[in-house]
Amino acid sequence: MAAGSTSRSPAPSLRVREARSDDPAWLDFVQGESRALVYHHPAWIDVLGQEYSQDAVCLMCEDADNRISGILPLVYTRGLPFGVGGELTARRLSSLPRTPVAGPLARDREALRALLAAAIDRIDADGGRQFQVKAGGPELEGLVDGLAGKPWRTSYVLPLPNSHEELRFGDARNHARITWSIRRAAKLGVRVRPAEKEQELKAWYRIYLETMRLHAVPPRPYRLFAAMWEILRPRDLMRLLIAERQEGHETQIVAGIVLLMFGETVFYAFAGAHREALGLRPNEPLHWQAIRDACEEGFARYDLGEVGDDNPGLAEFKAKWGAETYRLYRYYYPQPAPDRPSESRAGDRALTIASAAWRRLPLRTTELLGERIYGYL
Repeated sequence: MAAGSTSRSPAPSLRVREARSDDPAWLDFVQGESRALVYHHPAWIDVLGQEYSQDAVCLMCEDADNRISGILPLVYTRGLPFGVGGELTARRLSSLPRTPVAGPLARDREALRALLAAAIDRIDADGGRQFQVKAGGPELEGLVDGLAGKPWRTSYVLPLPNSHEELRFGDARNHARITWSIRRAAKLGVRVRPAEKEQELKAWYRIYLETMRLHAVPPRPYRLFAAMWEILRPRDLMRLLIAERQEGHETQIVAGIVLLMFGETVFYAFAGAHREALGLRPNEPLHWQAIRDACEEGFARYDLGEVGDDNPGLAEFKAKWGAETYRLYRYYYPQPAPDRPSESRAGDRALTIASAAWRRLPLRTTELLGERIYGYL
């Protein structure tokens, strides 16, 4: 095959087959790849399956000697009803839904091409569904006919030194600001530790609900976090760090972050902090402890997650840790039609109104609505 070809015909020496999450070949391949993320791990598919009952499959590429050369985990989604959200929230075959980045993991471009082509063949055979790939960059550009990419959000990733003693967060002034916040939080009685009991996860979840309501973002159901606790935590793939403070005779959780880790990367995945406790600066010691632990445990990267272009405050918080920025990409087949300017303006107005109303809802209502919404995505 000529270099740069976008044909969907795989190399004759390759074949693609289906695998389930309990296929040992899937886990063996992921464990042997330095670029593998926790979202490529079969246990993450099991977690998504606990969150919502959706059909999942992993496409696995094998060479002529039956050696695995690539994987592509996929999950089918229902799509929002009545065409809400247009093509981007329609029925999809996604890698992966409700996940910031995933996509194929392969040893060479031929295996990448074979996996993508096999997924597109499924879409062609099942009309009316969109194929979506969430990639860490433009690396899938031009691999197969009809697969179109577009820039998405900016991701903030902090490269880690070999020891926490070598950590430096940007310039001297910025580093001093962060260490001042950590000392201030300690002086005000904030202590950080890993959660040990599911009751602590439940207590943090209510704080998470409050945080999501404040930011007018639908919350994920508790079922997701319970599945992480049950499936990922025993494998050292998940950790809940909590910030707590002694108040009288009681110790109260004031904030917490959920970390997902595998391979060379720790992901800062979810967060919640009492609004009234933000003056205690709990987020700085939480991240400092997470980054310190990641260094000591031999991870190479601390991924602070993605930020939309319309959220400069969050971008500033993540950038201050000295993180490098990368533009994530979304790939689609078939290519979605572009939004018309009038539709975008109308959508922005509707979102502003909906956000104001969302912040006034009872917590239980936001939880129920979030559960319904994510069930389609």
